Amino acid sequence: MTLLQSQTDVLRVLTENKVIAVVGFHHDPMKPAYYVPEYLYRQGYTIIPVNPALVARGESFFGHRAVSTLAEITTPVDIVEVFRRSDKVRDHLADILSMSPLPRVVWMQQGIRDEATARVLSERDIDVIQDRCMLADHRALL
Repeated sequence: MTLLQSQTDVLRVLTENKVIAVVGFHHDPMKPAYYVPEYLYRQGYTIIPVNPALVARGESFFGHRAVSTLAEITTPVDIVEVFRRSDKVRDHLADILSMSPLPRVVWMQQGIRDEATARVLSERDIDVIQDRCMLADHRALL
């Protein structure tokens, strides 16, 4: 299983991958599911918001229209960043595995873990980071 937790691995992920699809993106600037992607966008990452509720309203953020599913994204995605409760991560597994090409990394934000889903992703050669904040790690390591 390829579960990345070392600072060296996290630094490599943050420096080698620049396109991030954010599952559970939120439109409220006070929520981590908004301000973490916003921070990353300001650091030069491409952010693609994934949230069906925002699609219904036709909203765009950081130059990208929100999408309902990962499978709708037509550009290669390096990282799928997950802002969903741990018990909801499995609900996105089929969507992640339907992406073409597959993402390099699935990053579950701080407080989010799903060992079974992480195992399946790893078996498909997708690196997994769990229970870490991309914003905090970016600030600490770069």
